[in-house]
Amino acid sequence: MEQNQVKIFDSTLRDGAQGQGISFSLEDKIKIVKVLDEMHIDYIEAGNPGSNPKDMEFFKRLKDVELKTSKLVAFGSTRKPNVTVEDDKSLKDLLLSGTDVIVVFGKSWDFQVTDIIKTSLDENIEMIKDTIKYLCKNGKEVFFDAEHFYDGYKENKDYAMSTLKAAEEAGAKAVVLCDTNGGTLPQDIYDITKAVKNEISGEIGIHSHDDMGMAVASSIMAVEAGAKQVQGTFIGIGERCGNANLSTIIPVLKLKFEYEILNNIDLVNLTKSARYIAEICNITLIDQSPFVGSSSFAHKGGMHIDAVTKAPRSYEHVAPEIVGNKRRFLVSEVSGKSTILQEIKKIFPNISKDDISVQKITDRLKELEYEGYQFEGAEGTIELVIRKIIGKYKPFFKLNHFKIIGEQPYGSEEFSSTAVINITVDGQNEMTAAEGEGPVNALDKAIRKALEVFYPELKKARLVDYKVRVLDSESATEAKVRVLIESTDGIENWSTVGVSRDVIQASWIALVDSIEYKLIKDIERKVKAYF
Repeated sequence: MEQNQVKIFDSTLRDGAQGQGISFSLEDKIKIVKVLDEMHIDYIEAGNPGSNPKDMEFFKRLKDVELKTSKLVAFGSTRKPNVTVEDDKSLKDLLLSGTDVIVVFGKSWDFQVTDIIKTSLDENIEMIKDTIKYLCKNGKEVFFDAEHFYDGYKENKDYAMSTLKAAEEAGAKAVVLCDTNGGTLPQDIYDITKAVKNEISGEIGIHSHDDMGMAVASSIMAVEAGAKQVQGTFIGIGERCGNANLSTIIPVLKLKFEYEILNNIDLVNLTKSARYIAEICNITLIDQSPFVGSSSFAHKGGMHIDAVTKAPRSYEHVAPEIVGNKRRFLVSEVSGKSTILQEIKKIFPNISKDDISVQKITDRLKELEYEGYQFEGAEGTIELVIRKIIGKYKPFFKLNHFKIIGEQPYGSEEFSSTAVINITVDGQNEMTAAEGEGPVNALDKAIRKALEVFYPELKKARLVDYKVRVLDSESATEAKVRVLIESTDGIENWSTVGVSRDVIQASWIALVDSIEYKLIKDIERKVKAYF
């Protein structure tokens, strides 16, 4: 391997699946494998075939999935104490997985050997040797994950190193140093990795956890010290506080250190891939996520916006387009006409600053803010306001009426809500009803159910966040409320806002904006694809 090449090893489907609230179906896993392969990730750790029937079934399904660049990896443990490799069921399952690459983890901290798995230090060394030799004998490329390596090294350097040497001598292609507890400081990661590099002739990897919020920094420091393989999960999910976040590590290595990623990862798809994986995980990607978050290139302060429009590098360390993200100017009560103009130009690039509509849009947004609207996180609503004033807007449906029914049956603690809605699209009436967990959920289901008859593409859209804020609490139950909702179609996330003294009406305003924004974007995508 060249001096500045680094391999990327993704463990989203194994270590990531151990994160709180993460549960993958077989189809979810296959989708993630495909998107990681499209990103040219070197290794995809698909799971532990011996841990549960679902993982073994997944490996069977993967045999029919053709990958372009990535190598699939099966994960498992060294043999059990005082059991031969031939009799160890987990090793048999690893071979049955059918992958060419296998990762085995073993103990490198003497405390873990004597107090956790309750065996001798010598037996642990034999377990490492026997397992790796057995797998290599069966034609497998083997990586050894030295679990708790950094903790072990700090308490018993000689024993920790002996586990690595045993793995290397047995035929492991790489030894991976694990900061399993996530408690080692980045400088210590560097120093220890450097020391290991001087004693180990083969490839070294790094596997960091984020219990101190330093997994990315630790991984970078390990690479600087000589590690050539970086393990992590694509959006940082994993046990406890998560794993090293590859969507941050990859662009840092490529853009700041100019390391070559072995399979030439294309950063243009970074943001799209991170958001797609987050969608599959059924989690919302943190806005402030470096490179891929919705706030990564968001500017609010007038001075910042003015500077960025003149020279983006004044407040951006990389161009958002490089990582597939986009620049955002946040519209708020401190926004001036120039900020509004930038928002307009995203939709209508030929609008000049002297166009009368610019002032009209600015005035209208200020009026809405006075009424209680806040546009800082509601670009979908801003775009609709702009389109309405410029005259490039046509409603997709007409609401005739809707009714919300809430009831709590006698003797039951369950409160149910039903929404009945009547709409017209191109002269055709549609009336439908839906039950939901509360009135807003019922209304959301009902309007989508009615509109999907005319716009089936709405089946791909759903709400991912719903926030309500009381604006004038002194008015008690008559107070105005602001509802902010975030929606997604798996390709893009957008937010819309509604304000009213009635929370149902405020929610309705935000829901309608969300649906119309989605339909407009679908039309624009079709037009671009046609031309």
